[in-house]
Amino acid sequence: MRLSDLISSSSESLRRNGSRSLLTMLRIVIGVGAVILMLSLGHGAQAYILAQVEGLGAQTIAVIPGRAPSGPSDVSALYADSLKRKDLTALRNSSNVPDLRQVMPVVFGAEPVVRGSETYQVSLFGATDRIADMFDLHPSGGQFFDESDVTGRSAVVVIGSKVADHLFENLDPVGQNVSVKGRHFRVIAVLPPSGGGTLFNFDDMIILPYTTAQDYLLGIKYFNRLIIEANPDADVGLVADDVRATLRDSHNISDPAKDDFFVQTQADLVSRLSTITDALTYFLAAVTSLALFVGGIGIMNMMLVSVTERTREIGLRKSIGATKEEVMHQFLLEAVILTLFGGLIGIACGIASAYGLSWLVHRSVPEWRFIMPYDGIVLSVAVSSVVGIVFGYYPARRAARLDPIEALRYE
Repeated sequence: MRLSDLISSSSESLRRNGSRSLLTMLRIVIGVGAVILMLSLGHGAQAYILAQVEGLGAQTIAVIPGRAPSGPSDVSALYADSLKRKDLTALRNSSNVPDLRQVMPVVFGAEPVVRGSETYQVSLFGATDRIADMFDLHPSGGQFFDESDVTGRSAVVVIGSKVADHLFENLDPVGQNVSVKGRHFRVIAVLPPSGGGTLFNFDDMIILPYTTAQDYLLGIKYFNRLIIEANPDADVGLVADDVRATLRDSHNISDPAKDDFFVQTQADLVSRLSTITDALTYFLAAVTSLALFVGGIGIMNMMLVSVTERTREIGLRKSIGATKEEVMHQFLLEAVILTLFGGLIGIACGIASAYGLSWLVHRSVPEWRFIMPYDGIVLSVAVSSVVGIVFGYYPARRAARLDPIEALRYE
């Protein structure tokens, strides 16, 4: 039998049982659509996160206290106090790190901010005036603190938009006072809403000189981070090596395995985030792919019912010369047609759903964009075809092995 005859015969058989075929195909549509949707949103999230990290600048290096985490459950780096003022002084010595442009100490915490009878829980971010350039922060009112505020431990804060809205409503916060842990601070600037488009949520944050935060609010003598900017033409990898050597000398460490800090370049961070987001994306895709497995079982059940219902037809065809291979090929082709068309419809539905959801997210997060999941499309077509063959094989083999005489007697 020619291929065109097989296709015509298989299509006609599926058309005669249209409702059952459509319901069976729907399982494949849902499975493929879910895979496409998950992969598209996963790639979109990955692109968004990496864009925010890359926005810090290719020459940025972070020094983090504690040893480098060996896995997701390793939290040894948290709450470590290994970065001290002597380390800051050593790094600022140009003979130790010649290509270091700037180093910004960072401390952070969380405290309630009070104004009158109003209280708002915020994140504290203590830094130098370099934070404005590093994170591209432009106040909508007032101006950032400067180096003299840092050295003088000035009681000044820059507040996020949500903090301003909650504590001041329609008043201009600039020049007003707020209290943190019983100490008064003057608001010198207000940040515009970030809209969720930054790596940090500055809307719910107050920013102040790190010296002020250390001495008056947190009561610590160490840093939670050191953020380093290398010179524009410097080799970041070599600068990172110089930073490690300087800190090991400052901490009297001769064995790198005993480091109580770790250095992370932007390339390291991007690579680590890419690995994590890829793993999460494909894990979600694998979970949703279970719907394809369920759809395959549905196809096998439908084909087994079809074999039973068409037993006399199979016997008649075999009695007039149809071979086992031809019968088997027809039933296999029916299963493949169901999964292939279901896969194509699922791809269209998945792309449409992913585009629609990406558009909705984009309205709140302008940096979010739709990404066509080409890997998911190829995977879905391949998996759909394989599902049709694998789950259609047993019913097709059962049909092909029917005895024509017994099949003709079947009632």
